[in-house]
Amino acid sequence: MRLKSDVNIKNKRASFDYLILDRYTAGIVLYGTEIKSIREGKASLADTYCQFEGNELWVKQMHIAEYRFGSYANHEAKRDRKLLLQHKELRKLAKLAKDTGKTIIPLRLFINERGLAKMEIALCQGKHTYDKRQSLREADDKREIQAQLRRKY
Repeated sequence: MRLKSDVNIKNKRASFDYLILDRYTAGIVLYGTEIKSIREGKASLADTYCQFEGNELWVKQMHIAEYRFGSYANHEAKRDRKLLLQHKELRKLAKLAKDTGKTIIPLRLFINERGLAKMEIALCQGKHTYDKRQSLREADDKREIQAQLRRKY
């Protein structure tokens, strides 16, 4: 039995730039050197997005660093990678993503308890600048409350 992996790569800008409407967990089709790099934590979800090509969902612009012990068979760092979801979920996502202003954004890349790479994706809607200012205000208020509680105890 495997121990729970500590790989948890997040897209920190996603919750700031987008309003998250619905979340899904998808598998990813990877090469051998890609999963080894992910297990080392050498991946980034900055500027990534998901797009339908036919009936398949692909993650675009995801950076997985080349494996340091890889040979001539090492992978390309920013290639498109196929996401694995059930047909029912794919149809639902495709239908919802066609609405204007909606997009599919990767939120988190992790290794599950079975040792498989999974990606948490979300159907999102872009925020306006005044919504972003509101998010910053809420974060500042939360930080201030935590600071007051720490001073109290």
